[in-house]
Amino acid sequence: MNAIWLFMKRNYKIILAVLAISAVLWSFIPKKEEPNPEKEAILMELLTYVIQNGHYNPAKINDEFSKKAFNDYLNNIDPNKRFLTQTDVDNFNKFELEIDDLVKNKSFAFFDYSYATLEERMKESQEIYKEILSKPFDYSIKEEINTDFEKMPFAKDKAELKERWRKQLKLNVLSSIEDKIKIQEGTDSEEIEIEEPNTEIKISDDKKKKKKEPVEKKSFAELEIEARESTLKNLNDYFEVISELTRADWMNVYINSILEQFDPHTSYFAPEIKEKFDESMRGSMEGIGAQLSKKNDYVEITEIIAGGPAWKDGQLESGDIILKVAQGSEEPVDIAGKRLDNVVKLIKGKKGTTVNLTVKKVDGEMKVISILRDKFEIEETYAKSTIIETKDGKYGMIQLPKFYIDFETKDSRDAFKDVAIEIQRLKEQNVDGIIMDLRNNGGGSLQTVVDMVGLFIDQGPVVQVRSQKGQRQVLFDKDPKVQWDGPLVVMINNYSASASEIFAAAIQDYNRGLVIGSKHSYGKGTVQNMLDLNSILKVKDYDFGAIKFTSQKFYRVNGGSTQLKGVESDIVMPDRLTYIDSGERDMENAMEWDKIEKANYKPFAYDFTTVINNSKNRMQTNPQFKLIDENAKWISSRKDENTYSLNYDDFTLKSKEIDEKAKVFKPIKNYKNDLVFLSLPYEIELYKTDETLKKKRDKWHENLNKDVYVDEAVNVLIDIKNTNKSKK
Repeated sequence: MNAIWLFMKRNYKIILAVLAISAVLWSFIPKKEEPNPEKEAILMELLTYVIQNGHYNPAKINDEFSKKAFNDYLNNIDPNKRFLTQTDVDNFNKFELEIDDLVKNKSFAFFDYSYATLEERMKESQEIYKEILSKPFDYSIKEEINTDFEKMPFAKDKAELKERWRKQLKLNVLSSIEDKIKIQEGTDSEEIEIEEPNTEIKISDDKKKKKKEPVEKKSFAELEIEARESTLKNLNDYFEVISELTRADWMNVYINSILEQFDPHTSYFAPEIKEKFDESMRGSMEGIGAQLSKKNDYVEITEIIAGGPAWKDGQLESGDIILKVAQGSEEPVDIAGKRLDNVVKLIKGKKGTTVNLTVKKVDGEMKVISILRDKFEIEETYAKSTIIETKDGKYGMIQLPKFYIDFETKDSRDAFKDVAIEIQRLKEQNVDGIIMDLRNNGGGSLQTVVDMVGLFIDQGPVVQVRSQKGQRQVLFDKDPKVQWDGPLVVMINNYSASASEIFAAAIQDYNRGLVIGSKHSYGKGTVQNMLDLNSILKVKDYDFGAIKFTSQKFYRVNGGSTQLKGVESDIVMPDRLTYIDSGERDMENAMEWDKIEKANYKPFAYDFTTVINNSKNRMQTNPQFKLIDENAKWISSRKDENTYSLNYDDFTLKSKEIDEKAKVFKPIKNYKNDLVFLSLPYEIELYKTDETLKKKRDKWHENLNKDVYVDEAVNVLIDIKNTNKSKK
């Protein structure tokens, strides 16, 4: 699977075409699983009850609702229209206006019917791509492909469907051939990463540089064979992975196609998904501390998590293959052919219990390794800070990935407590200002962000919420203590959402500091509750999972909403999405923007006019920002390019044109600022026993040295320090 991701990242110009091939990621071939009508009926009743009684603005479940859910379901199961034909859709159409009645009657008749059809079509698709890839394509034909799948109708019959597969596969192979030729010619140098704006696929930022070695020169025919073989292997791997998904997995897609009609953030969480969500929110879990992946019929250790039980034990290593799993003194269970999730369940367990793993070591040795399970932390979840040294002083930066909290354990870590600790550590280093980096922070706990704003202001309102019945509630910081009263900058981008927006909006409304970054944040102004369905109804042997539903809207203390509009930066810094609409405003069924009366609060008396003007002037003359802005315009100009030639000469000509244009933007990636990033004393002490942590921090500092946005954030802090004194 990694091969496709790397390919997509390097070949940005045809990313949509590759997404068509990888559509199987959204489509499942579930294993046979007996339905449980009783459990499914109870589940639907529970979901309906919660939505109708708890949702902020429940939609009417009628024929119009049914039609929208029907269309979204088809899009979710076959987004690129690669499996179903119009004949299949015509057969489904009898349910188009019936989903509302099926929900009320707690029936899954449409799901069962579509499930059986899609299962058959997915099997047929495997035969199609294998047949097509068994022989070379004709690259001399003048033909093209359109990859605007959303506007594309379903194929009228199987012959047309097969033709779509042929074109998609040909495009993928063409791209692979071109890539291989570049490697042979030594022209595959690093390019500026340019992501297509209209895809939700996220590619890892870790692009490993490969050492250049002599490449054997091969003929076009040889490269063409290799390209078809690699495409075939990738597709076979995809289908092998998704074949492990069960009927329950598939049913979740159907349920969420219904729930998303209420708003984009209302969804059903199956039990195992709920567990993963909880672990993500608290940043810790119980188990052995190892990342696993499927390798053929068995499971491979891909990473040992620093600080976890396996790391402390020292016997388990990356690359080890797990063959059997035993609980304590029980007999071992052979995991050959088992679904990865089921293997994970066997290995995870309560703190203090023992798991015995029969593994095949990297050197071939067979060994039984006993590990005492424990609670361990996922370090990447938590707040971290760094000292920034400049010729104009010393500053601090706190990066917060999310507003995490453990709702079940009172004394556990949370974002508020950790940020307070980081501020204290930075104060002890006598920093002159602090940057709060909330870029890509998708939110989290509401109470946590209220408390966190209180670290920077004295007592006062932080955010307002309004319930389904229109009741307004003001959430206050009641602690008069101010943890940091010095210069403050808050960094945001298009993916700063929810709790991040509450924080940025409060700092902005209080005039406590400056918000800098993208034109605006994500634009999610709603509050969700996570409800364990088992707390409503307990049925022996049934685990119903949970529902996350929108129960409130939140508002700034000035009365405005962040819904759709987001938080507009005081200082706008250009990025790749500057000229692309993104965020909540692009989501279906998003709630409307509105406002309420303002809360009673007193802003700080800072005057940031000079600071803002200085920043604007710097960016206007900064070649890096100019280049980023030009890149953003280029991306915007190409966002609707969906047609690609499948003629080899035309395809390579267009690719070379794009490559030449991309070279102009290569300096964006080569940028390096003059800032010095240092670890705090407590981390330096930890490095003595934790080499992994040191490597992670070194990598973080290296990335910050390439970050022009951090560079400007520091400049803004310097200006705030020089032009303002604390006053209110």
